[in-house]
Amino acid sequence: MAGGSLGVPAGAPRSKLAAARSILPSMKQNRFSPLRAFLAFLVLTAALLVQSGCVAVVAAGAAGTGVAWYNGRMDASIDAGIDDVYRASQRALAQLEFAKISESKSAVDAQLVSRTALDKKVEIALTKTSDRSTKVSIRVGVFGDESLSMAILDRIRASL
Repeated sequence: MAGGSLGVPAGAPRSKLAAARSILPSMKQNRFSPLRAFLAFLVLTAALLVQSGCVAVVAAGAAGTGVAWYNGRMDASIDAGIDDVYRASQRALAQLEFAKISESKSAVDAQLVSRTALDKKVEIALTKTSDRSTKVSIRVGVFGDESLSMAILDRIRASL
């Protein structure tokens, strides 16, 4: 058969099916390009991370200290010694009228556990990073509460 593509004689009208078959190979080439595959991977990965709560959110805090929200826990660095931050944490929890469950402190770390009126567990862990710096970790409830954690951190900073 001479002349036409797909075995159609030259000059004969091409059917819609034959026309579709002739452009199908070019569509297959563009269907799964490496760029599209990479973009799809990025979108799916971002969606999974957001849904699992594993995304760390970093924001600038007061006096240049950083705050990170990760896996339901808020971590912050405060420019004060562990003794001062421990007393400020006690005052903050008392101001918020949380029920004290337990408190323990050593020279290098401390933990305060309280409960809200709705019986949410509030855990504050302090770790000495230097003589003038303390890491504060706050967890509210099982899955975390970012807004309440930030309110507690703000009260601790205000109590210093």
